Amino acid sequence: MSFIYSNLSCIGYVLIKKIKIINANAISSPLTYGFPAITGFTGAVHALSRKVSQIDGLDDVRLDGVLIACHECQVQTYRESSYKDFTFIQTRNPLKKDGKTASIIEEGRCHLTVSLVIGIYADDYLEDEQVELLNNKVKDLIQQQRIAGGSVMGLDKFEPVSFLEQEDISKFVPKLLPAFVLTDAHDSLQAITQQLQAKNPNATALDALLETATLHHVPNDEHGSSWSVESVKKGRGWLVPIPVGYQGISPKFDAGQMQNARNSEYPSQYVEAIYSLGKWVFPYSIEKLATALWYQRYDETQDLYLVSHKSD
Repeated sequence: MSFIYSNLSCIGYVLIKKIKIINANAISSPLTYGFPAITGFTGAVHALSRKVSQIDGLDDVRLDGVLIACHECQVQTYRESSYKDFTFIQTRNPLKKDGKTASIIEEGRCHLTVSLVIGIYADDYLEDEQVELLNNKVKDLIQQQRIAGGSVMGLDKFEPVSFLEQEDISKFVPKLLPAFVLTDAHDSLQAITQQLQAKNPNATALDALLETATLHHVPNDEHGSSWSVESVKKGRGWLVPIPVGYQGISPKFDAGQMQNARNSEYPSQYVEAIYSLGKWVFPYSIEKLATALWYQRYDETQDLYLVSHKSD
C-alpha cells in the first residue's frame, strides 16, 4: 500500500490516541484555512519513521500512511463584533535574544486534539518485544517533534499508543470516538462538476469547488414573501475544500541551487497547491478503516506531489 516503501509489507497499525497540539498551522493553502494541511501529518509520520528506523531492534521497521481523526479543533480567531469579519489572533512570541519584543509575523494558528492511525511496514511480523519497544518509542518520539507546525503537549493518559496487526484495524474504531475522520471526497467533486455542467457546459472543477462555499438565497414564490437557503452540499455530508498536493511549475533545481530553500540538502522546485474536496466522516461510517489512510505519492512524469488514499 505504501508508495515509499513498496518493497515492504504492511504488518500492522499503530494508534496514537488524542494528541494535543497547540499553535498548529491553520492555513492549509493559499485558499483554505481552518484545519492543518494533510501534508502536515504525512510529513510528521515520515519524520517519525526516520527516527524509529534508527533504533536498535526496529531498524527494519518503517512508518507510512496516516488516518486523521479530529476530536477538537479551535482556530485562533478574533471578531470585534458580529458585523465584522474574523481575523487571526497574532502573537509576538518568543522574545528575541536581546530581550526585545519580536516583530509580528502574520500567521493562522489552531489548537487541536487528534488521533492518528499509522501504517507499520517491515519484512516480517514483529515479536512481542519489538511491539512493546515500538509503542514506547513512538510515545516518546511523537512528543519530541512538531506536527503541522504545532507543538505536541500531551497524549491520552491511559492508552496513548497501541498496536494491532493489519487484519485487526477495525478494532481501533471505538478508540477513535468521539471524532470525525478526514477522507477524500473527489467523487463528490466530480459529481458536483457534472451537475453544474448540465446547466453550463463550460463549468469546471474550480466552479464546483467554489460552489461548495456558496449559499443561494432563493425566493419561494414570485412575490418573494419567503426565501430558502440552498447549497450544492446538501445531502452530500460534511464536505470541505482541501489541498491534496502540489503541481511543479518550474524545472527542478539541484540541491543548494535555489536560494532560501527550506532544506539545501535536497533538490527544490517551485510548486502550486492542488485542490479537491474532503469529507469529515464518523468512524463507524467507514466500511474499511484502512482505506481512510493518507499516503504521499510522487508522479515524476507530471511533476505531481500528491496525498491520496489508494496506492493504485
